[in-house]
Amino acid sequence: MIETIVLGSCVSVQGAFVARRPDGRIVVRVGDRLYEGRPVNKAA
Repeated sequence: MIETIVLGSCVSVQGAFVARRPDGRIVVRVGDRLYEGRPVNKAA
């Protein structure tokens, strides 16, 4: 599943879902790199 996360005020990353942390952050994989951040709110 593809997820979009926010890394900072102007940086977002979209990649394959890897894990969900207990504090609500999500880990995604882009190529051979892992990124961790807050999930983007989904549209209603």
